[in-house]
Amino acid sequence: GQGVDEPLSATGFRQADAAGLFLSNVKFTHVFSSDLLRAKQTAAAILGKNRFCKDLEIKYDARLRERKYGVAEGRPLADLKAMAKDAGEQCPSFTPSGGETLDEVRERARDFFEFLCQLAVELEQKEHGKPGVPGRSSGTSGEQFVFPWTNHCSEAEPSSAGSGSSTVLDANILVVSHGAYMRNWIGYMVSDLNCALPANLTKSQLSSVSPNTGVSNFIIKLENGNLLKPNITCVCLNQDSHL
Repeated sequence: GQGVDEPLSATGFRQADAAGLFLSNVKFTHVFSSDLLRAKQTAAAILGKNRFCKDLEIKYDARLRERKYGVAEGRPLADLKAMAKDAGEQCPSFTPSGGETLDEVRERARDFFEFLCQLAVELEQKEHGKPGVPGRSSGTSGEQFVFPWTNHCSEAEPSSAGSGSSTVLDANILVVSHGAYMRNWIGYMVSDLNCALPANLTKSQLSSVSPNTGVSNFIIKLENGNLLKPNITCVCLNQDSHL
């Protein structure tokens, strides 16, 4: 939850370093992290292993915090399940006293996602507005966007530079958050925004919580800067081959 702001364990630091090595050849344009300590440390570890982005500023945002669990925070998961059973409900839809409802978490996720879309549109407009400078979507090499999961997931990701059909990104944003929050965000993108999913993804995989430092990759296209109808493709969900 939010109320117990513990640092990463020794295992957590090893996992964060492994994620950093896995993503070491990906050049990010922006990095956002939850302002909780475990997410801050994970984001810092990932950038510390990166070939291109060691000095990129990490921006912390409270909208990326884990779901608030109220009276259940700091207690074992078994206690939360027992509370839900006593209330005649099931996890994860159960909301402990003082906690956030799933709708409240999803609203935070929606707000942050729309903020990211606005950021990307403004960045694209800024790039295209510079005199004599071609926009990144006009054929600039995309070599800096080297994704390590090509052989694991969907074929929807940008192809390698020089292929003639390369999709070049205006922004490549790393977001470091938490399991229950991210599950709600992904649910929002699938149910509300019709996100396209990998063909081999099962319903149980879609509804499961990501393992620590699991990597999910989404490509978002905003045709003509239209913020109301983002075209979203999930390339990979909760990828954990680095662990």
